Amino acid sequence: MCSFFSVLRKASSNLTQPIGRQVAAESGIIRAMGMCWVVVASILGAGNATAAVTPDALKPGTAACFDGYVKVTEARNESELHSATNLLWIDSLPQNERAQAYEALSRGAVKMQRLETLENGQKIRCAGGLIHHWAGAAFISGAKLPDVLRILQDYDHHAQYYAPDVEQSKIESRDGDHFQVFLRFRRHKVITVVLNTHHDVRYFRDSETREHSRSSAVQIREVENPGKPGEREKPPGEDGGFLWRMETWWRIEERVGGVYLQSEVVSLTRDIPAGLGWLIGPFVTSIPKETLTFTLEATRKAVQSAR
Repeated sequence: MCSFFSVLRKASSNLTQPIGRQVAAESGIIRAMGMCWVVVASILGAGNATAAVTPDALKPGTAACFDGYVKVTEARNESELHSATNLLWIDSLPQNERAQAYEALSRGAVKMQRLETLENGQKIRCAGGLIHHWAGAAFISGAKLPDVLRILQDYDHHAQYYAPDVEQSKIESRDGDHFQVFLRFRRHKVITVVLNTHHDVRYFRDSETREHSRSSAVQIREVENPGKPGEREKPPGEDGGFLWRMETWWRIEERVGGVYLQSEVVSLTRDIPAGLGWLIGPFVTSIPKETLTFTLEATRKAVQSAR
């Protein structure tokens, strides 16, 4: 970055030279550091970190590949729900590991697992994009099924329950268990990205103690200059590709002692372009897991506070 490390190595190698050359080397190090920090500050400062990221467009082939991945994942979910097996991902673990995982949940842990959907035993690779697939499980002691649903379906107040990840939230329309929802996300990891998202969400009652939901982000737009006079949504193809698609499955079951819940998320982002791994790599690779972990923890906190 900024050729800083090459300058540093060269300058450091001169520190074994006579004192006059040592001074010159130290000055070289200071100048290199100064130049690098000026460049980094110009990229990351003033809330305009994404300006350095070249816009990218979601290609039809990448979108079609992701749709195929979601279709196979959906079929697996439907099969598990129909047979009432493997409600939580930890249920598929060997007996000893499963017992340990449930013990950890009872102590307040959130158990996370990276998933990967295969088609006919083969990996599904999407050229030009990265698929992120995570499932997380949590336990809310003493809660009842309606307690959890009351929080999850209270989209008008998600900006309170899930701050700071959710900045704005509202129900745009509702027809029974079918919701149209707006959420504005703010996500930060080296850079900050603000996204306006619209979701189609449906809830399904499986039994008196079990329910599941299915959510699709029907529109995602990156916001430029959020909260400022020049705020605007970037058109498709002009955004940074930090989140192109997002599909979510929730499972909630009331058992003796409380409620178990699991959220499974499949999302699509741009691939990491050469030379920008240091800038956007941490964002696109770690944000999906961290966001899902936070969502489960915040849901538990909101349910407990409401009770």
